[in-house]
Amino acid sequence: MNEPGGALRGARHGITRILITLVIDALALVILSALMDSFQLGSFYQALGVAAALGLLNALAWPLLQKILLPVTVLSLGLVSLIINGVFVVLAINLTGHDIYIKDWGAGVVVALGLTVLNALFTRLLAINDDDFYYRNIIRRQARRQKFRSTDKTDRTGIIFLEIDGLAHEILVRAIRSGSAPNMARWLRDGSHRLTRWECDWSSQTGAMQAGILLGSNWDMPSFRWYEKDKGAAMVSNHAKDAMEIERRHSNGKGLLHYDGASRANLVSGDAPHSMITMSTVLKKDRRGSVGQDYMAFFSNPYSALRTLAMVIGEVFKEIHQQIRQKRRGVVPRVHRGLFPYPLLRAFTNVLQRELGMAATIQDIYAGRPVVYTMFLGYDEVAHHSGTERPETLAELEKIDHDFARLELATKDAPRPYEIVVLSDHGQTQGATFKQRYGASLDQLVKSLTSSSTTSAGQGEEAWGYANAMTTELRQSKGILGGVSKLADTKDGETKLGGKRDETGHKKAESDDAEIAVLPSGGLGSISFTKQPGRVSLETINRLYPKLVKTLVAHDGIGFVLIRSDKQGDLAIGKNGTHFLKTGKVEGQDPLLPFGPNAAAHVKRTSSFPHCPDIVINSSFWEELGEVAAFEELVGSHGAMGGPQQYPFILYPGSLKTPATEIVGAENVHKQFRKWLADLGWESYAGKFKPAR
Repeated sequence: MNEPGGALRGARHGITRILITLVIDALALVILSALMDSFQLGSFYQALGVAAALGLLNALAWPLLQKILLPVTVLSLGLVSLIINGVFVVLAINLTGHDIYIKDWGAGVVVALGLTVLNALFTRLLAINDDDFYYRNIIRRQARRQKFRSTDKTDRTGIIFLEIDGLAHEILVRAIRSGSAPNMARWLRDGSHRLTRWECDWSSQTGAMQAGILLGSNWDMPSFRWYEKDKGAAMVSNHAKDAMEIERRHSNGKGLLHYDGASRANLVSGDAPHSMITMSTVLKKDRRGSVGQDYMAFFSNPYSALRTLAMVIGEVFKEIHQQIRQKRRGVVPRVHRGLFPYPLLRAFTNVLQRELGMAATIQDIYAGRPVVYTMFLGYDEVAHHSGTERPETLAELEKIDHDFARLELATKDAPRPYEIVVLSDHGQTQGATFKQRYGASLDQLVKSLTSSSTTSAGQGEEAWGYANAMTTELRQSKGILGGVSKLADTKDGETKLGGKRDETGHKKAESDDAEIAVLPSGGLGSISFTKQPGRVSLETINRLYPKLVKTLVAHDGIGFVLIRSDKQGDLAIGKNGTHFLKTGKVEGQDPLLPFGPNAAAHVKRTSSFPHCPDIVINSSFWEELGEVAAFEELVGSHGAMGGPQQYPFILYPGSLKTPATEIVGAENVHKQFRKWLADLGWESYAGKFKPAR
């Protein structure tokens, strides 16, 4: 219930906020007038008049144009809104009166963009939370207009799960101490939340971890990408068709989000009825509601579109500046990022994907959804290319932390109380790459040792997957939105931006007729002999390629290899010893020792998978430096065991029961989350969960 006088205070706050915004816009117009010959103002009062007229036009005229122009606005990522606002600027000047000059609507476009940038700058300098005003008013109004299932007030508590992709427990702790995560630090210090560490499965990457967390099963997922001989093709977790197949295999219909839940920007949906930019559902045409509706809601306000466009441009220039700065300072390890396409991909991930996810999550909150799961990809993306604790990476973490404060604020106006749980699906471990250290990639090394044709998926960019997911999702929409988006390149209904390239935007791999598939997943490498049926044994490999296993095992960049012997069973072989997985016996030095007490169990489980590759390789881990040698050109990597990548975190409310033991494996995270939902009274999550296998 609202406190007495709350409505009056809210009205006063709203009026004050409008007046402050008018003054800020007027100051911005004065500055633009001083900088531009094509736009001239006579006085500050005239600037106030133009700002007021522009506000009225946006409030009154834009809703009338919305139904016609919104689909094109979505597809242009706000460029159409920029043009419309340019026209509005000219109209506002004409409505205001004489002694004001603007050359044409092109100058109006420049003024509109400059106004957006300067407004954002002023509000930040003056510590005015412009984001909260927009999200608490515009988005909430949009959510109420739509026909959602739950809008009545209730005391039944829901849970919002917020995943920070790739953030290790130990890095979060240091970020809290350094001030890079002030909101999460506040939660811990005031006692509202607790922090715990959990341990990944061997394949420490988003595909397997989200399958375990959201579906309760990540069985038979040996890495981010792996070769399946029965299909004669590779599975790649962030390809829409493969993600849909992963969910089909692992879902029993009762995933973490099955009860009117929402999945935002994930690889799998957790059986959520509501989803957006979720890889496993983008090809489904029979989803509940209107596909593309969430995009419509986000771009329905011209301020949102202009603000997003300005942030995208800023992110591109920021990335280029940070590349130059790292090179000038001689920062190592580092990787080549290039001027295209990575800056655009980073802008998509760190701006558009985050803003869309935020808007959709706040809609879910105002709609009263019982359970919501949203992934924030930005930290992982920057850490891959810049490093796990570099200034630009921690700055991205701080943005995500700020978003959590906005979501916390939104819950205060929700139709039900919410608990907020923050988690990561895996961490990252830093280090110079395998190719940088030894002059050849894993694929090139295998090719030199076997003299056989090989195929490799190349370096992975999750952002390509999400960009393709968004475009594919828009293709499923009806009317103009879907029709125009169908112009994009597709394959079997899935958009493939970048032409004939893999999911990373790099050139497509060699022929699928290759004899050996070498697939990197961060610090995990897999080798499959595509023409040999079944699991190829150590003895057969030694007969076919006598140099291969011997050289891999002795390589300084390789910690151990998993391989099956006809005589001795499953083996983890390192430079100085062998671990016999069936008996636990170790000859020489245990190669699994640097990877923790649960390493043998993790490796043994992977070896039991029907689609376990013929050889699985784990990068070396240099404990004194905390570094690995990734098989992809990524300075921060994950996918294997070794260092922080193995140990993500869960930041959970103190009102929820503390886990009885340390959580090991993503499937056990799923079980813990179900317990919390059941404890809050959601009976659908009570009882023993039987995962799909």
